[in-house]
Order: sequence, then structure tokens, then C-alpha cells
Amino acid sequence: MQDAVISFDTVTKSYGEGEATAYALRGIDLAIMRGEFVAIMGPSGSGKSTAMNIIGCLDTPTDGEYLFEGINVGTLTRDQRALLRRNYIGFIFQGFNLLGKTSAVENVELPLLYRGVNAETRRAKALEALKSVGLEHVAHHTPGELSGGQQQRVAIARAIVTDPLILLADEPTGNLDTLKSIEVMELLQSFNRDKGITIIMVTHEIDMAAFAKRTIHFRDGLIDKAHP
Repeated sequence: MQDAVISFDTVTKSYGEGEATAYALRGIDLAIMRGEFVAIMGPSGSGKSTAMNIIGCLDTPTDGEYLFEGINVGTLTRDQRALLRRNYIGFIFQGFNLLGKTSAVENVELPLLYRGVNAETRRAKALEALKSVGLEHVAHHTPGELSGGQQQRVAIARAIVTDPLILLADEPTGNLDTLKSIEVMELLQSFNRDKGITIIMVTHEIDMAAFAKRTIHFRDGLIDKAHP
């Protein structure tokens, strides 16, 4: 599909064989366009986490095709999928996933370290990313010295420091109070609006999903057509 950064064509994901087969996804079609901000919702076991794992190249379909920028991800090797993740996708997690004894700026540098970027450039880009989330003043603080909202903003800085094509956010406000959640969502909105980053977010919270431009509802391994 034209301008679709993410495209599922009858994607199925199953586990087990024969009568023991369990389906996490049951042949879904999905297109997410470049520059969209999409919220994915659904009850536990609906397939939304499986879909996100496939989008993030952490898993592959059992059947059907997943196209990333027109490339059939199912034809890539494990190493090629790892390179795709490293070069094009930023991840934001509910639990922040920061290194506890490492400073904020060093946490943000990590994706650049994996890319082999030199130390001077890493530090400059990491400081710029922290500045973009309003945290340049705590660059040398460890996560234990930061509030939950600040830790999540450090995690967002780490996700955007590589200038990713898409951001995958898994319950990014799940551990935050309402005020901090709104701050994080407004920050994600700004990156989508000002930088054109495509954002795909899983959330259980309707008020957080309202920050997205479109909401996709999953149920029983299918996209629930009853929702807009």
C-alpha cells in the first residue's frame, strides 16, 4: 500500500500443532501509514502484544506477510531483522528498562554505542535528545535519582536518539500518575507532529489512546471491526 510503513497481509500467528494449536492472530490485515500516531487497544489475550512483537521484528508470522517499508520481513534472516530494529525502530517500555547504575546520558547513548558511533558524537546526540525531553539538567543523574516521569522521559530520549522511522510504545504510561502520563503523551504527540515519527502505542487507557490520531481495537486475534 502506498506510503504504508507497516503492512500486514492476512497475518496469522499460531503456537503448537494439531488439536493443540492456539492462535494469537487469526489472519489480520493492517496498514499503518508513515507519520501516523496509532493506539492499539484490546483485552488481555486479544493479540495486540503479538502484533507489536511482529511489528518490532521480535517475532515473525506463522502465515501471511509483514511488510516494513515494502520489505517482506519474513524473508529476512535473524541478523537482518536485528539490523532493521537497530536502524529504524525505537522502543519505549512500561518499565522504562534503564540501567540502574548508569547515568541518564549514558543510558541514552546506548543505541548509538550498539551502532558503533564514536564517543564524542554519541555524547552530543544523547545530550540533544535529553534536551528535547526537557532533562538536560539531570544528564548525569542515575535513574534512582529521578522520578518515574523523568525516567520515562529518559527512556523516550533513548528511543529517539537514533532518529527512528517508527516508535513502538508498550504501555508507556502504565507506571505513571495522571499528570505524568499526560506529560509523556504530549511529548509523544510533539515528536509525531514536529519530527514526523510514526508512533504505534499499546495502551489499556482510553484517555491515553485519545492522544493518538487513530485507535485500532483487537479482540480474539482479530481487528474488531465494530470499533472505528
